Amino acid sequence: MEALFESGTGLALLGAAFASLFAGCGSAIGCGIAGQAAAGVVTEDPSKFAKVLILELLPGTQGIYGLIIAFVTLAGIGILGGDAPTVAEGWYYFFGCLPIGFVGLISGMHQGKTAAASIGVVAKQPEQFGKSLIFPAMVETYAILALLVSILVVVSI
Repeated sequence: MEALFESGTGLALLGAAFASLFAGCGSAIGCGIAGQAAAGVVTEDPSKFAKVLILELLPGTQGIYGLIIAFVTLAGIGILGGDAPTVAEGWYYFFGCLPIGFVGLISGMHQGKTAAASIGVVAKQPEQFGKSLIFPAMVETYAILALLVSILVVVSI
């Protein structure tokens, strides 16, 4: 484990793993929460499938954002092309990956809860789908902000 912290490549790989791991876990949890609500609605009224599917898929974006940062990091450190980073650069990559990792984890879970509540709205009032979409989209804003911070840090190294 000590060698990991003495290598720029090792630190950057750890950051890439954290970005994809944490953001992916947030998406999986969020999609699971929303998916349970969606399944209940579709059981009662299969015609609402398309609307609840859109809401159920929203928490999945955090995992995609984490994966983007992981790929950009891997490209920057020579795994997918480029030069191996110094230890200092490895720390920059590591810390640059953390915003999307942690915000992706938390926002994915909360977006799943918000999407589940919005699915409840669609179950009772399908004509309110557009309005119900705004609630989980607000949570998405913070995942996008974290993605932007991670991108700015990682691509500036």
